[in-house]
Amino acid sequence: MPLRVFRTGDDGRSAEERLRERAETSAIRRVDVVAWRDLDDPEAGGSELHAHEVLTRWAAAGVDVRLWTSRVDGAARVVERGGYLAHRDGGRYAVFPRTVSRGLSRTIGAGDGVVEIWNGMPFFSPLWSRRPRVIFLHHVHAEMWQMVLSERLARLGSAIEHRIAPPLYRRDPIVTLSASSKAEIVERLGFSADRVTVASPGIDPRFTEGRAKDPDPLVVSVGRLVPVKRFDWFIDAMAKLRADHPRLRAVVVGEGYERPGLEALVRAAGAEQWLTLPGHLSDAALVELYQRAWLVVSTSAREGWGLTLTEAGACGTPAVATRIAGHEDALVDGVSGVLADTMEDVATAAGAIVADDEWRTRLGQGALSVSRRFSWDETALATFEVLAAEAARAKGRRGA
Repeated sequence: MPLRVFRTGDDGRSAEERLRERAETSAIRRVDVVAWRDLDDPEAGGSELHAHEVLTRWAAAGVDVRLWTSRVDGAARVVERGGYLAHRDGGRYAVFPRTVSRGLSRTIGAGDGVVEIWNGMPFFSPLWSRRPRVIFLHHVHAEMWQMVLSERLARLGSAIEHRIAPPLYRRDPIVTLSASSKAEIVERLGFSADRVTVASPGIDPRFTEGRAKDPDPLVVSVGRLVPVKRFDWFIDAMAKLRADHPRLRAVVVGEGYERPGLEALVRAAGAEQWLTLPGHLSDAALVELYQRAWLVVSTSAREGWGLTLTEAGACGTPAVATRIAGHEDALVDGVSGVLADTMEDVATAAGAIVADDEWRTRLGQGALSVSRRFSWDETALATFEVLAAEAARAKGRRGA
């Protein structure tokens, strides 16, 4: 089993130790974080996992962290998780005006800093918070609006993202996940490049190389069953691949409102016996699946990163992924996997990797090597540095 290598500072201290010291010496004692969803939401994904990993580490460093988000049906309104408190109030869309109201009444934003997780629809924190602020913006949503909303609402969402919100956030530091996502944020939303910091996501240590690969080809794709993930591409690509590899099996892990449509596509392809949609898996079961898989595939149209690619890579499994912002950083083309532009390209690349044992092994080793670059401790330190620096600048302005 390979050793996961985490970076240390010039003085040999770990990122965890440096974060604790930075928290102690900064002006940050309490932080309010506003987000659309939290980790217990049935539609939680990479954004929610990222927030949880970062906030857990901030809390462990001594910061009083409070997350404000939408309610989860059947779950407690306030829950302690990993050292921070999650307050859930407001429905799927009501959470936005509810958060603004709480901000104006100082229920939210009375501490030493505010973090807004801008996931499509912003919370407009510059209008209600005068505390040092940092914005987590994982990616531009662009055509995602048209994928999930009516034409009228899609136009409104796009207008808010591209024209209405950006001027309000011009002075706020932005944290995103990848250099390619930063480039899109600068180009499409007009933010200054020097206000956007890249802090790549980490990988949980449980994702490690383990048991031998399945004797027959096994291809895995993981994500919420929603339009932006384009699992229809995956199903079509696997049907093409199956024609050349009759013992191939494929698995789509995740849950979402597109399940009925995707199940219909599986039936139409005659793939019920070899392409399965098991829903959510436990952490241990997902790791085991990655370890057994020959290949992981992501056909997503939009990502800030590609957690499934790097997590699978830490298990020694290479990837084929669409050539989009986020994927272009999580996957090193030709080293840890292959980037593809179309569904046909996905099928071709996956077929070539499945058919070539030597290349697949070389890509698997490359995926292991790439995965060692990423640590959640480093992510938490980098994001906290942005908030602490903003707090120091705010203090300097007040003292000037």
